[in-house]
Amino acid sequence: MVTLESNVNSGNIAEIPEIGNFTKILFYLRNNNINWKYFNYLKEITALSDEIISVWLYINPKTLRAYRKPESVSKENIKEHLVLLISLYEHGIDVFETKENFDKWLLTNNYFLDNKSPKDFLDTITGIKFIDDQLTAIEYGDNV
Repeated sequence: MVTLESNVNSGNIAEIPEIGNFTKILFYLRNNNINWKYFNYLKEITALSDEIISVWLYINPKTLRAYRKPESVSKENIKEHLVLLISLYEHGIDVFETKENFDKWLLTNNYFLDNKSPKDFLDTITGIKFIDDQLTAIEYGDNV
């Protein structure tokens, strides 16, 4: 897993488990305070717009910006989705070597995904897992 330098006081963010290990993710969610720092960290590791990220989380951009403030409180399902997106990003940056390359791949329509871009799948947990599987395939030489 890639280690990213962060301006955010990330606490346990560096310990987010890989997407494939749902047991570890469940306990990570139960044992860590998933707070505004995680929203800021996701923004830090992607150049994608708040509009795109808010679609993934089923919130509006204004709410997303509010969640980046220390006094914010978010729902459990959003916290889970957020942790999985961060885990996916860490895997994607490992595979593509930079966040810019990974963002570019996320935004590019892909023949193997019915000419949709990978970002179009990140609004569900199953979609995040699907895209993570595509990253694993790329690691092992598939042309996804």
